[in-house]
Amino acid sequence: MEVRSGSLRERRQALIERADLRGDVFCRAYAAVADQWLGGVCEKASRHVRRVALLAVGGYGRGELCPHSDLDLVLVHDDRGDVSALADAIWYPVWDEGIHLDHSVRRPNEVLAAAAEDLRVALGLLDARLVWGDPGVAGRLAAAAKAQWRKRLPATWLPALSEQMAERWARHGDVAFLLEPDLKEAHGGLRDARALHAIATGAPDLARSADLKAVEDAAATLLFARVELHRGAGRALDRLVLQEQDQVAGALGHADADALMAAIATAGRTIAWACTNAWRKRHRWEPGHAGGIGARARRRNAAAKTDVLLDEPGLLLVEGEVAVGPGVEIRSDPVLPLRVAAVAAERSVPIALDALRRLSDSPPLPEPWPEEARGALVRVLAQGHRAVDALEALDHEGLLVRLLPDWELVRNRPQRNAYHRFTVDRHLLETAANAAALTDRVSRPDLLLVGCLLHDIGKGLSGDHADAGAALVGRVARRMGFAERDVATLVSLCRLHLLLPDTATRRNLEDPATIDATATLIGDREMLDLLWALTEADAIATGPAAWGSWKAGLVAELVSRVDNALAGEPADATPPVCPNERYGDLVAEVGVHGRPVVQVEPPKVVVVAHDRRGLLASVAGTLALHGLDVRSADVSTDAGVAVEVFVLDVPRGRLPDVERLRGDLDAVLAGNLDLSGRLEAKARAYAGARRPSTPHPVVPSVSIDVGASTASTVVEVRASDEVGLLYRVSRALFDCGLDVVSARVSTVGDAAIDAFYVRDGAGCKVTDPVLLEHLERAALEVLS
Repeated sequence: MEVRSGSLRERRQALIERADLRGDVFCRAYAAVADQWLGGVCEKASRHVRRVALLAVGGYGRGELCPHSDLDLVLVHDDRGDVSALADAIWYPVWDEGIHLDHSVRRPNEVLAAAAEDLRVALGLLDARLVWGDPGVAGRLAAAAKAQWRKRLPATWLPALSEQMAERWARHGDVAFLLEPDLKEAHGGLRDARALHAIATGAPDLARSADLKAVEDAAATLLFARVELHRGAGRALDRLVLQEQDQVAGALGHADADALMAAIATAGRTIAWACTNAWRKRHRWEPGHAGGIGARARRRNAAAKTDVLLDEPGLLLVEGEVAVGPGVEIRSDPVLPLRVAAVAAERSVPIALDALRRLSDSPPLPEPWPEEARGALVRVLAQGHRAVDALEALDHEGLLVRLLPDWELVRNRPQRNAYHRFTVDRHLLETAANAAALTDRVSRPDLLLVGCLLHDIGKGLSGDHADAGAALVGRVARRMGFAERDVATLVSLCRLHLLLPDTATRRNLEDPATIDATATLIGDREMLDLLWALTEADAIATGPAAWGSWKAGLVAELVSRVDNALAGEPADATPPVCPNERYGDLVAEVGVHGRPVVQVEPPKVVVVAHDRRGLLASVAGTLALHGLDVRSADVSTDAGVAVEVFVLDVPRGRLPDVERLRGDLDAVLAGNLDLSGRLEAKARAYAGARRPSTPHPVVPSVSIDVGASTASTVVEVRASDEVGLLYRVSRALFDCGLDVVSARVSTVGDAAIDAFYVRDGAGCKVTDPVLLEHLERAALEVLS
């Protein structure tokens, strides 16, 4: 396709508007248009300049020019004359087009000198291509640059690449497992694919460690997505953010964003796997290794570097990798893949590629599994994070799905909210890895590890993932050969895996009804210990927002109270100190001066004021106005004075200004500050600046539980986490004639899940069906 007229920007836009130009087809078309336009610019400006060449390097040189990629150009001149005027005549028109430009002007020897010192320059030159000018200048430089790359690869560039890639991976994570992966920079991204090809240019033996055709196909998948990401966003954007995933999926013909992200994960895994396997053999081409690049000597020395593992019949350690001995009858040993993975994890070494390929000949495990197979699985999982690499290796060759067919349900399955950082399958592996450090807290480490591996398996099914998963876990556990009692435990671990964190953050732990209900569901102390360890391992694997000192403390308090109940120990009969007594001096101050008193006890804020209807809503709204997020609120009233204790989530240690907070609260209570209006304005401003962490809005819901508390009715609301939500719902409940005596606030991604303990005007639990229906409608109205 040719676009020969107009400015470069107009020509690019014409290509962008062509819906039939996708992926590398678009990139090559845009590169050709850019070549043509730049050639015309150069012809006009180069009347008397000879022996000069304009080279495209890097992505432009490869013809991988996405809609908003930079133009990487080098003006090379072998002329004693001044080429600065020519350079300006080329660069300024590009800048006038608004196209980003990475440029330099150098003689060939200067280019080679820069490439000898700068990895980025050296890599870019490997893809150098003539755009305009003297082919001889361009050809000689390209050949010299490649020769220099090959020469310097072992001693200089392999160590530099190793450092650069490690830094990139640490900063950007993995394409395959992240909610919003960076298609270019992350592990398994386009830059890794190009690094493999660069290494192949100078180390063909190293390149043979990777399937470069599979890498190229995977890179094409990522490039297709990157082109559509640029096209849809209208700017250079390499992070596949949530709000762009639907349009990219539609443009590329995927059924939905989940299908797109599964394809992205598969591509990222392919590149990462090839890169990791090639990279771990780099020592063979580094200086000092026998034979240097392409060393044949290593084959002669392989026997000297082989260890027979006496405690693992048939397995060898060859050059630091687990291998299968030549005489092993793989076709008759269904447990061998798990045993190989266990040895690799225990010794913290990789599984040899040849061994993985040979293991594909192993037969399926019988049903139920033999005890040796269960033991081997537990051996792997018990190695913690070292197990992840071993199981990922099995998964790459399709062996994990053969061992656990239901793994296919969650393999590469995205979790499309920012609360989770990993795909479902990687989350399960990470949870089990975290649990390995907690096995000393439980009586059945095997059930903890397997339970963690399977706890979210239901996310590959429709309906509630805990209930759907529990039914599936029962079938998987029986297939694994667990005894029926153990099957029941694993099923309960799956069904109840959210019980502790949800109860701890959404219910009043001092309410006996909460503890009794939780203890009844859990049943015994062994299950309690297992659930506690699973909760911690699961939350840590979920992401930083899912586990912190606040939640850990609440869960520990709940576990302690439930443990006492399960042990038959009486609840603490000592009544808690009434807040009005604890803060007696503040109560007295209010009685003397009349004004509200505010006291900060990090992370608590205590407000004491004359009691009035809607006081909790007013204080909560004032705290929200000051940018303070409430975790819980408790109210105590005596002799007309209310003590309200708020536990805050204080961002970065920021505490409220007590005098400003007290002044605003005075104004609110006196009717001199439009709290609703100010909060609405703040919410609008915040919503405009805030990027959603889920692609679809949270559907508001209200549920009412009359039996969850001995003295109150619990109203639980779920809605988008917005400024002033606690204030709005509290105000709506107040307008229904109800008192809020405590509240618990939690967030999951973009969703706020708030529980309100309410009583009627007489201080009693609300049970009237008419009033319950009324308050449900009122709460839903403010949520909408």
